[in-house]
Amino acid sequence: MIKEIIIVEGKQDIQAVKRAVEAECIATGGFAMSPYTMQKIEQAYAKRGIIILTDPDSAGERIRSFLSRRFPEAKHAFVALSEATANGDIGIEQASCEAIREALRKTRYLEWQPQEEFSGQDMLRSGLSGHPNAAARRAILGKKLGIGYANAKSFLYRLNHYGVTRADFTQAIEEMDNDSADNS
Repeated sequence: MIKEIIIVEGKQDIQAVKRAVEAECIATGGFAMSPYTMQKIEQAYAKRGIIILTDPDSAGERIRSFLSRRFPEAKHAFVALSEATANGDIGIEQASCEAIREALRKTRYLEWQPQEEFSGQDMLRSGLSGHPNAAARRAILGKKLGIGYANAKSFLYRLNHYGVTRADFTQAIEEMDNDSADNS
């Protein structure tokens, strides 16, 4: 059983998480969380800790951002967009059990003292921005690093704020490039 309470957006997300792992979950019900829901999340945060696992879309990111400000020591898990999309719908409820377990294995903290380890130059040199396949490369790398997909600016923020080391980054880039060379 996972110690922390997993925060998701809806009831179908709870069902998907419970199929994948043994855990307690709280559904936000979307961005307009009721005072009762916020109270439940606050209690979970204080007693057991929380893992924020929102949908990999703009609404999910807004909820994650709101909860991150309110609960700065929360953990974060990200399911890749490609693994959370089915039948024209995006959401944790669309993810496979393995994708959810993988996201939870790669749980990260939002760091209090973010490192400015990475710059826009790193993004350019690695083909993560300013490159025809930059979005696809960010999606692959985000999955490898456990920080999810994001646009270039948000991806750079995640690199610097979710504890990604230079060694992790370099290894993931090498793996990604080797994988694409093998598939060519």
